[in-house]
Amino acid sequence: MDRYFTNNSELVKFKLALDGISIYRHLRKDKVIIRLYELIDYVDKGEIELSNFINIYNDFFFELNCNSISSLKDYIIDRIIFDENPYSLKIGTMESTQMIKLMEEAVANDLDNLQLVSEFTPTIIKSCVIKHFEEKQFEIKIIEKLSEWQIYDEKNNEDTSCTNYLKQIKHIFNKSKKWSECVHDLGEFYEKHGCGLFARYRAFIWERSSNSAGYLRGIDSPDPIALSDLIGYESQRLTIIENTLQFLNSFPANNMLLYGSRGTGKSSTVKAILNEYYMKGLRIIEVPKEHLSDFPDIIRCLKNRPQKFIIFIDDLTFEDGEKGYASLKAVLEGSLESKPNNVLIYATSNRRHLVKEYFHEREGLQSSNKNDEVHAADSIQEKLSLADRFGITVSFLAPDKNEYLEIVEGIAKKRNLNIDKEKLLSDALKWELWNNGRSPRTARQFIDWIEGHSGMGNLK
Repeated sequence: MDRYFTNNSELVKFKLALDGISIYRHLRKDKVIIRLYELIDYVDKGEIELSNFINIYNDFFFELNCNSISSLKDYIIDRIIFDENPYSLKIGTMESTQMIKLMEEAVANDLDNLQLVSEFTPTIIKSCVIKHFEEKQFEIKIIEKLSEWQIYDEKNNEDTSCTNYLKQIKHIFNKSKKWSECVHDLGEFYEKHGCGLFARYRAFIWERSSNSAGYLRGIDSPDPIALSDLIGYESQRLTIIENTLQFLNSFPANNMLLYGSRGTGKSSTVKAILNEYYMKGLRIIEVPKEHLSDFPDIIRCLKNRPQKFIIFIDDLTFEDGEKGYASLKAVLEGSLESKPNNVLIYATSNRRHLVKEYFHEREGLQSSNKNDEVHAADSIQEKLSLADRFGITVSFLAPDKNEYLEIVEGIAKKRNLNIDKEKLLSDALKWELWNNGRSPRTARQFIDWIEGHSGMGNLK
């Protein structure tokens, strides 16, 4: 019986398929694949002790179900699509066509191997182990009752949160009888949408834990706001859209500073731009002000990628002497390590001049105090010049009364609120007096309140 398991061709072919992976070698280090290999290898060796087998079997089952995808086939397809490897990283660059062609042959072989692995079922492993225990009914019943993983999950492939381009490539794999025939579709996916995090997510935040290097964290559910949701400030948004489209079409484009009163839609506009154009390869990385010194690390993560990246700095102002000031200035002006062509910086601020200036510094222009700077004017100009280093500055000023009421009306119309116009506008003016002053944000908060208030009234 031991000899049967040692030469078990049914299990050996799965081990050989995993051993034979070359381009997608990173998948051998995937936690689920490691547990699967351990399970197959343990049973193939033939020295089976029931307790050990149950633990190894459940280790694999647990690891697979720790993910949002509990189907083995869908899990492997997902890992193929997002894997960063020599092929997925180079196909979107100007690498040698001959080199890409050679890699495609290896990719095709890997895909067939991975397809075989994706068809590994609980029945295969259980039947092998049951044969080992022959007529031992108690042990056989325990084995038969072990939880079973799904091979294919229909619901997973109807996931509405999945973007269209991901649905399409997953559908191609799921319907294919031979995954090696999907090589060109997969290559086109990598070329257009990239791989790894940048294919999976559209929005990121640059984070760092204490005493460690920074890293990109993908945002699962970015703010879904659309350009059509924003009322007013059409000319400002048009300037931002035109600059962004130039960027996406690989024409020269400018870094942008969006400044103005709070609540006027500066940040919302940037988020809406992402949602409008991410299908064209746009991605956004939000960088907190305290991490601006990490710019060189961020740039290295982004260069040579097929996507276009907007580095987004929200609510930007500097206290005197903050170190992030020098880092931002270096990136805007150009340091020895230049900003790649696929990166722009969009910043928002409530201040036109980003570095705070104090009256005592002006006194230094005509001071006789020996502790004051001799060339105080140079320091003042240095502080005022940071905003000028953005190629385009767009002003979002607080709306006047008529503009504010137009925004209120526009939002109410979009939400199909059936409210007397005179009362709507009268209440809107009272709201802005009681709350945060006139702004698109105040208008939206008022509409949220009146819509919720009306809804509660309908429940009574």
